[in-house]
Order: sequence, then C-alpha cells, then structure tokens
Amino acid sequence: MPKPLPAAGAGSRSKSTDAAPDPRSAAYDVLNIAKDHRTILCLDGGGMRGILTIQLLKKLEEVAGIPCYQLFDMVAGTSTGAIIAGLITTGHTALQIETLYENLVTKVFDHRTLGNRFINPPAFTKEKYRDLLKEVVKDITLEEACRINDLDLMITSKDMSAAEETFFSCFKQPDGSFFGTYKQVLLRSVMEATMSAPTYFYPLERFVDGGTTTYNNPSLAAFMEAVSYSIAPKEDLASSQNIQPALNPNPKSPSSAEPGTVSPDYQLSKITIFSFGTGISRQFIKPTGTVNPHGIDLTFWLNWLMTEMGQDASAMQVDTFRSPMIKKLVDFRRFQISLDPTAIGKLPNIGTLDEKKYHTKWLHDIGEDILGSIDMADTTKFDLMKVIGTQMAEYIMQVNEFKQDLLVANRDALVTATGDVVRIRKQLSDPEWLGAFKA
Repeated sequence: MPKPLPAAGAGSRSKSTDAAPDPRSAAYDVLNIAKDHRTILCLDGGGMRGILTIQLLKKLEEVAGIPCYQLFDMVAGTSTGAIIAGLITTGHTALQIETLYENLVTKVFDHRTLGNRFINPPAFTKEKYRDLLKEVVKDITLEEACRINDLDLMITSKDMSAAEETFFSCFKQPDGSFFGTYKQVLLRSVMEATMSAPTYFYPLERFVDGGTTTYNNPSLAAFMEAVSYSIAPKEDLASSQNIQPALNPNPKSPSSAEPGTVSPDYQLSKITIFSFGTGISRQFIKPTGTVNPHGIDLTFWLNWLMTEMGQDASAMQVDTFRSPMIKKLVDFRRFQISLDPTAIGKLPNIGTLDEKKYHTKWLHDIGEDILGSIDMADTTKFDLMKVIGTQMAEYIMQVNEFKQDLLVANRDALVTATGDVVRIRKQLSDPEWLGAFKA
C-alpha cells in the first residue's frame, strides 16, 4: 500500500494527518516523480565500494528533504546493497548508515588465519560481522523490520542446494498485514546470506552472495517481484499463516480490477525505480594480451569471470529498462560509474586525497593502475571510493539532480565504453588473419 501523498487520494498508507503538509509529496515534486507512482530503491552489490552508494544516498536525501525510508515504498538490495537496504528498512538515514557502514566494512573483511581466496579459501571470516549485525538490527524478522517504516523489502541470495536465486521479500497487503514466504526469518540471517561471496566468505549453509550470478543489480528482480508477486495468491488470502484475509478490496485498486478481487499496488506503468551502482572496474584487455594474460592464468580468469558475469547481467537489466518497450512504461533512473581515468575525469576535481598514499592529492591524477585494481575487499581504497562517491553526487547535481536517468546520447554518462569496429571488421573478414591466429 502506498505511503501518503495528498494527490494520491483516499486509502493510502497513513503516516501524517491531512491538515499537515506532506514532506513526501514535496520530495516527489523536487525529484520530478509522478504523484501516482510507487517508488523502488535498488542497490547493487560491490563489497566495500558500497561507500560510494552511500554518498549518493546522502545527497539524494538532502535533495528530497526526507530520509530514504520515508521517500521509497520498497527497498531492494544485493550483498553490500542489501546491508544498506536492511539498515534503511530499520529506520536509518544515509548519514547514520555511513557511520555504521564504516564499522561494518572493517568487520566484514576480517582476515581468516592462513585464509587465501585461491589457495585456502575463504579469505575472510564473518564472525565479527555477525556479532555487530546482531548488535545493530537485533533479532527482528523481515516482517518486523518492514513494519517499522511501512516499507516493502527484497534481498537476494543464491541457493546452491536448489540451484536457484532466492528473493527474500516482504510486502504489505491491502488489509495492513504482510506477505512473504520468508517473512518470519531473521533479517540479519538474510543480510549475512546475501553477502557470503564465494572464495571471500564461507556460505551460510546453502546460501551464497546474491550477486554470484545474475542479480548483483537487483533492479529487474525487484520490479518483477513488486508487479507480479507483491500480493498474496488467492489460496493464501484465507490462510493466517501468511496474511489475514482482506474482507474488502484495496480502495486504491485500479478501476479495471474485477469486483471483489485484490489488485497489486505496484501497477506496471506507475513505478519509478532509482537504481544505484557501486562503481565497476572495466577490464579493458588489449587484443594482444588475451592469449597470455598478465599473472597466473587461473587467478586472472577467475577474477575476470566473477567480475564480468555480474557486470554483463547488470548491463542487460539496465538495457532492458531503457529499451523502447519498457522505458515508456517505467520511470527508470540508473546512477553508475566506471572506475577508470576517463570516467573519473568527468567528475568535479578535488584535492583532498592522501598524497603519501596515492602520490597525488588530486582525484583526476589517479591512474588506471589504482582505479583498475579496486577489489571489493580492498579496504585500503575505502577513502578513495568515498571521495569518488562524493564527487559523483556533485556531478549528478550539476547534470540532472536525480530527476532522470543519468544518460548521455542513450549511454551511461559515467560508464566508459570502447570499441574498434574498423579493426574487428577487417580482421574477422580476413581468412589469412584467421588462419594465422593461435588456435
């Protein structure tokens, strides 16, 4: 059920009186969100690079004038994005999350004795992280967390035993109850399952990081869950195990709904999605270096596959939302940056870096050698990612103030793309070149 917006009519979630001015309505105006839209916040995985996302959320809250837990109807996250999503759901502002996150990250990447990703995996232990998470979010369930601020929630994790992705979701129903297969599980259990990345951490029994395969960017999954599965099936409506039966249809249901039925609040053409990345490392391998990559082959290809699989899956989701068949229906806004000198050079420059550490204090001087090696567990670059996030937020304010998708000529404004059509056409059309290349 939507949160209150004066223009939305009767029957919406009620947090403020009709007489009081509604700050959420004002936030919709500032951000150019249609008043009859539901809003979904989607947060990518990316390890410690999530500090970049938090800088964007801080600026978004500053612009909106309200915290994310008041602005959005639903929050979805994978891995580090799910950690942020869980903290938003439990009522933390972006500024509060930043403080908690800095502490959480140092606990997450706690080196295991003799641990190594490739020789003796995993590299890290989750013991300190688990203890800190219990201290922060306690032993509340997904449903209890969602009730705090009237938020719907989805967190992803890969189930190795079932060989499928699991969406831990919880949605409020028209009668005020909540629906979700796993609504009674502990929030902190899910927040651990979603970040248990292979080789970095032990699985949580059957569960590993939600971004291991397709859903490091949870945008499309969140959209599908909201539109298709946010309302309990008819057979569950009369079962107290899931929700109490709704005696009357949702007063905000579309007029096209059949009498006596419950229609989803997330209508296909009335959704605005804010999708935030954590920065991506573009692996530009020169054509002459693909056969004999630098370093140990096994290490190179494992890292390459883990990085590229998630990035390609994310790109496909983003391209789907931006395709002509979808973009006319959904207000999709993606904010992402590639970690390379070309993209960083588009941000406002700043001279606050640790000169001893980076051999320069200026952001634009940081080279490919540093930017291309920022691993999700490399907490030594935490300060750099925070600066990049802060300057990216300033760039967004100069370009569109979060009011629309971050695009230039239908491509991500801050994601570097390269190609060599002329060379490819020439080589792949040449029988002699093909015959001479190593088979």
